[in-house]
Amino acid sequence: MSNKDISRRDFLKTTGIATGTLIGGGLIGGLIGFNSKKTTAPTKSSNTNTNKTAETSEGKMFFTTDKDFNILAAATERIFPKDDLGPGAMELGVPYFIDRQLAGQYGSNSKEYMQGPFGKGEPTQGYQSRLTRAEIFTQGVQTLESEAQKRYKKSFTDITDKERDVILTALQKDEVKMKGVTAGFFFSLLRSATIEGAYSDPLYGGNRNMEGWRMKGFPGHQMSYINVIEKEGFQKIEPRSLGMH
Repeated sequence: MSNKDISRRDFLKTTGIATGTLIGGGLIGGLIGFNSKKTTAPTKSSNTNTNKTAETSEGKMFFTTDKDFNILAAATERIFPKDDLGPGAMELGVPYFIDRQLAGQYGSNSKEYMQGPFGKGEPTQGYQSRLTRAEIFTQGVQTLESEAQKRYKKSFTDITDKERDVILTALQKDEVKMKGVTAGFFFSLLRSATIEGAYSDPLYGGNRNMEGWRMKGFPGHQMSYINVIEKEGFQKIEPRSLGMH
């Protein structure tokens, strides 16, 4: 590189990185995990904040009852909780992101092979259920509620954060029975959808006000970086979404 007198700045200018075509955002793992030694999730109950969804004028497209939607919202908030670094899943609109996805091709698995046989697959084999994601999430939300009633005689939206974590961890460990799918697989879908909702483009219903990107310092979808490419050091760039172009 030195022999050809090509600087790093010149390299960035002449590749797709300079125009944003190769830029992608990373994903942060969830906070629920039986193999984690410690967590930064709040340990005390915050029912005043998690028993209802974030205030918004958005409508629901998949869930037909507020009860089921609020159970989903409470679960996503435990996977991606609000803390001193920024907003949690509910403030980011993650429940609405998942609701929209379940109402579309993601929920119906319309672009995937869904014929039998449906034998018990290994963890490395990916999707192994006859159920669609919409059916799995519907059953999963019902399972969260039934486990809360069985263990604590209360709705999932009324129990404490610690109690919610106990139920979610039980699902992750496959200690809860579900029909046509394992509880662990439902948890993995829920966790992935929560993270995607926190960091996807706001066009899809989550990452409200691009706060998820701001927490990571991700610039979003910039048309060009030519205005900052010559500047030294890290450049803090106000993020832009697809809908802003």
